[in-house]
This record gives sequence, structure tokens and C-alpha cells, in this order.
Amino acid sequence: MSSRAADRVQPARRREAALALMGLPALLLLGAIFAWPVLRLLSMAVSDGSLEHLHRAVLDELYVEVLFESLKIAGLVTAICLVLAYPLALWLTRAGRFGFALGMFALLLPFWTSVLVRTYAWMVLLGRSGVINRLLRDWGLIEYPLPLLHNLGGVLIGMVHVLLAYMVFPIYASLLRIDPDLPRAAEGLGASRTAIFRRVTLPLSLPGVAAGCALVFVLSLGFFITPALLGGGRVIMISMLIEQQVRELLDWPFAAALSLVLLVVTLAIYAAINRLTKGSRLASP
Repeated sequence: MSSRAADRVQPARRREAALALMGLPALLLLGAIFAWPVLRLLSMAVSDGSLEHLHRAVLDELYVEVLFESLKIAGLVTAICLVLAYPLALWLTRAGRFGFALGMFALLLPFWTSVLVRTYAWMVLLGRSGVINRLLRDWGLIEYPLPLLHNLGGVLIGMVHVLLAYMVFPIYASLLRIDPDLPRAAEGLGASRTAIFRRVTLPLSLPGVAAGCALVFVLSLGFFITPALLGGGRVIMISMLIEQQVRELLDWPFAAALSLVLLVVTLAIYAAINRLTKGSRLASP
């Protein structure tokens, strides 16, 4: 390496070292308040020196069924959020100043309200004597109240309401990065709006779609308050079983084993989605 090249490399290495030192306190803080308690909890799964709790969590039919039910609910929530979020994100990129401000206000409003408050609000809306059923009966559209609460539908509504913004923002950011000259060029070459969307806009926005799907899916797997209240005990997710083992049965080792299974499944799914996201980024122009 020449002396000039060495002179250029050394300042860059010094900057990297300085940045690493600046981030070290934050990493230590995260390790103290997050990583260490998680590792301590997971170590309880094998605290007695046996794999009995892990064996039960992985092979017991009841817990495996609940895990797959949690994966199914997370997948449904992700799909619904994607169907609702993509048109909304696309509209936000083309809306005027007032429309953009109104859309952002509607998206950010749930973040200013507690999840518990939002869940109770949905219970008031979806109950047998709730606002929706009362309106439908007053308008003569139904004779008996619709079962909107304490079932899978109510859980999906509540979770989608909470997680929709997590899907909108990555897609919106991905759409903003698309060069506006590309759709114009396609239109100038005679492509229809449908063809422009299918062959230009959609492929270039796939990284945002993948990021939003990963974020919503991972968050959905760990949901507790919303399915516990809106499901009414009829919709069980694995986080509710973990809470039951800790609060009612006081079986901390088995709760730790269930938490370990949930963590491994979540990390595996996130790694798979992240790999697909990286592939879509490499494939996009």
C-alpha cells in the first residue's frame, strides 16, 4: 500500500473507532437493562440441568397447536395490514399538503394512546350492546347482535388497528425513493397505469413491503393485551400461555422454555424475511 493510500485509510479507521467508542455506552446500557434480563430468564429453562421443560414446550401437542395458531394470527394480521397499507402509502405519496397532514394525523393518533385504552375502545364498539350493533339494529339491518367480540375477527380488528402504521411507514419510505422520472418514462413509452404499477412501482417498493411485513409479523407474535381482551379467552396466543405459567401456575422454568421457543421461532422468521428483503434489494435497479 502506498503512503498516500495509507494516509487516507488511517483517518477513516480513526473515525470508525471514535464512532464505536461513542456507541459503547448505549450498547452497555442495552446489555444491562435488556440483554441480561432476557438471558437470565431463558437460563431458567435449563436451570435444573435437564431439557424436560424445553422438550415439553416443543413436543406437547397443546403448546405446538397454540404456537401454530399464533403464527396463523400473525400471518393474517400481516396480510390485512399489507392490503390496507399499500394503497394508503401510495395515496400519501400523491396527496396534497392537507391530505398528507390528515393521513399522517390518523396514522399517528394511535401512537398517542395507550394500547389498553385502544383495546377497551374496541370492546365498547364491538360488544353485543356496543355502538356498531346498536347502529345496525336501529337502521333495521340486523335483528340480532353480530358476534364481533370474543372471537378471531375481533382480535384481528384490534391488532390491525395497532399495527397498521408499522406497515404504512416502510412502504411509504420505499415509494418516496422511487425516481419519479421512471413512471413518466414508462408512460411516455405507452404503458398503461396498471402496467406502470405492476412493472415499475411495485417491484421498486418491494423492499419496503418486506420490511413492513417483517416488522408487523414479529410484533404480532408477541401480542398479549389485545388478544387477551378482545379474544375473551377463546383466542389463545403463546404470549398468553407464558403469562398464565408465570402468574397463575408460578412455573417460571416452563414459562422460560416457552419464551425460548417463541424467541427462536421469531428470530428464524425474521432472518428468513431479512434474507428475502436483501435479495429484493439486490434485484431492484
